[in-house]
Amino acid sequence: MPALVARDVRVVADVGTTLGEGPVWDMARQCLWFVDIKQCCLYRYNPVDGRCLHWRAPGEIGWALPTLAGDIVCGLSDGLYRFDVDAGAFTFWRAVEPGQPGNRLNDACTDAAGRVWFGSMDNGETAPTGQFYRLAGGIINPVGPPDIAITNGPSVSPDGRTIYFTDTLARTIWQAPVDGNGHVGAHMLFAQFSDEAGYPDGSVVDAAGNVWTGMYGGGGAWCFDARGQKRGFVALPASNITKLAFGGADLKTVYATSAAKGMSAAQRAAEPSAGHLFAFDVDEPGCPAYPAAA
Repeated sequence: MPALVARDVRVVADVGTTLGEGPVWDMARQCLWFVDIKQCCLYRYNPVDGRCLHWRAPGEIGWALPTLAGDIVCGLSDGLYRFDVDAGAFTFWRAVEPGQPGNRLNDACTDAAGRVWFGSMDNGETAPTGQFYRLAGGIINPVGPPDIAITNGPSVSPDGRTIYFTDTLARTIWQAPVDGNGHVGAHMLFAQFSDEAGYPDGSVVDAAGNVWTGMYGGGGAWCFDARGQKRGFVALPASNITKLAFGGADLKTVYATSAAKGMSAAQRAAEPSAGHLFAFDVDEPGCPAYPAAA
């Protein structure tokens, strides 16, 4: 397998998020959506003119996904919302975990069938109250490994037959088979990280089946092949890299969100780009982010 090549690492939006997360490329609009969880903001970045618009969400917003209907479905602290792009308005849609007031929703993806895969987590980042879910046909079902404090990185292989789940505090990425109806089989270890590597955050898969993950506290992103073998590391100008997304017309631009959460004044001074949106270019395109059927 050829060595990983990443070019032109750069800041594309100096947004200074506290906890930037959830980048996703909107194929229809040719723009990038991402969030700042702790500042309760939804962002839309336009790479043509470099503009970055934002809207205040009604709570901590973990993710936002374009839908077939043309709006955006979002995961917040108290459940699912719809965002009307033209009106710039959020509307509560449905609860997910009414019995877990200390949880919030965190990280999500779609598959080719438009199913939404997402996780919940303890907002205090310590209690193992997190769970992964699948939203399909209006029904929310638990899937994947339960009892996780910080769920992250649901991502699906190009053929739709494998899903990856991240247990951030355990520094582990799991994989599991998925059948044509979206039923998930037993999970197995995909990758384990050392303490020195940082914490695996959001993952994303490219067209060749390689799995990429941002590293919180790790200063960049690792790329693995489908067998779980490391292909390479891309260093980025911030310690806390959260999630990646492939974008651009050819899906060969990788966007990366980052975070300044918990950093001291000295750390912020040493990392002036912390919390910004980064990009770099690669040869292998990503998989398209399919619109949610929700």
